[in-house]
Amino acid sequence: MTRLSVEMLAADSAEPITSAGHAQLGIAVLAGIALIVLLITKFKLHAFLALTIGSLALGAFAGAPLDKAIASFTTGLGTTVAGVGVLIALGAILGRLLADSGGADQIVDTILAKAGGRSMPWAMVLIASVIGLPLFFEVGVVLLIPVVLMVAKRGNYSLMRIGIPALAGLSVMHGLVPPHPGPLVAIDAIGADLGVTLALGVLVAVPTVVVAGPVFSRYAARWVDVPAPDRMIPQRPSEELERRPGFGATLATILLPVVLMLAKALVDIVVDDPDTTVQRVFDVVGSPLIALLAAVLVGIFTLGRPAGFSRERVSQLVEKGLAPIAGILLIVGAGGGFKQTLIDCGVGQMVLDVSRDWSIPALLLAWLIAVAIRLATGSATVATISAAGLVAPLAADMSTAHAALLVLAIGAGSLFFSHVNDAGFWLVKEYFGLSVGQNIKTWSVMETIISVVAGGLVLLLSLVI
Repeated sequence: MTRLSVEMLAADSAEPITSAGHAQLGIAVLAGIALIVLLITKFKLHAFLALTIGSLALGAFAGAPLDKAIASFTTGLGTTVAGVGVLIALGAILGRLLADSGGADQIVDTILAKAGGRSMPWAMVLIASVIGLPLFFEVGVVLLIPVVLMVAKRGNYSLMRIGIPALAGLSVMHGLVPPHPGPLVAIDAIGADLGVTLALGVLVAVPTVVVAGPVFSRYAARWVDVPAPDRMIPQRPSEELERRPGFGATLATILLPVVLMLAKALVDIVVDDPDTTVQRVFDVVGSPLIALLAAVLVGIFTLGRPAGFSRERVSQLVEKGLAPIAGILLIVGAGGGFKQTLIDCGVGQMVLDVSRDWSIPALLLAWLIAVAIRLATGSATVATISAAGLVAPLAADMSTAHAALLVLAIGAGSLFFSHVNDAGFWLVKEYFGLSVGQNIKTWSVMETIISVVAGGLVLLLSLVI
């Protein structure tokens, strides 16, 4: 998604750990990715081991000292788990609390009653887009996926028919609409107007999410027809509860982190003074960690108490919620380690060097550079930051609207074809219980559709505005 502030740190990484030429580095990248795919698909090796071996092999192919390759991998793994791991853990606890208290049943039953049949994918994309507006991608995933899995299971829907619209809503918001970190950094680097970029971003996001979500999910459901994985579905309580939380209390608990993070984003825009007490307070309460932690603590009272849970029951519930995510944490962390090895080997700089001599329209150039860095490093935010820095001089003579479109072209390119070097790829794969091939047919293709459709709409808007 790989989509948190971890990527901000990665963008400012140190000097490359190898002095390999562009050709050698390009071959090393392809060889490293091919090795990972081969180990997982052919030899059925666990993804965590495959990513670890692939990262070390990449460093060796690129001519980097083994100790530096190891350091890059462990640094990337550590920063990714530090940024994403706690969020996944808190999300798992909240999901277990929702499930065991009957709150998730209440939400799912209400959704199934209000939206059914053909309207369900549209309901999911709407919910995901609203929730995803202020949230980091990973936070949105851990909040939404348990509900997605339960709706698919309870309503007997294809997992892809429900899951793809939800993922599309989260991903489009992440790449195109401020206040997500990627668009904000690009706006700052290019000197674009935040309000104009936000308005045009929403204009581009709506048709993009429709095509990549409900429309594409029809085909994704045919290509990959899999049931919701039982191990990730919040199970109904073993005993029938005498009572369960109300719909309003449950919805308020789920939306609490959304509201806190959205409030932080609005304060950042309106106040825009880091020295003020108001902004300092909202910077803390609106951080993903505190927002999710607050939701868990509030949930103990709004969900656990109405269900009649004792303190011992809540403690057991937390332990049960954490158990299934150990493997996911390691795989996502290893994906971050592979990404960091790529960046430290100088892959991002290689793409920038090669693209300097391209002579094409500014918006298309920005999109292509972001695509190239995204494919090479697996990081949407690194692609956005790097591409924005490279094309920023082109915005000097642009109108306000075209500068905003330049930001959106970069954001669209940064989402292109998520694959094995993206920690978000592994997050989605594990939550949905897919194979690597199935994840490429669905998640990776969906990301590519978002990138191409949004990029095309940006170019069309540039002809009109």
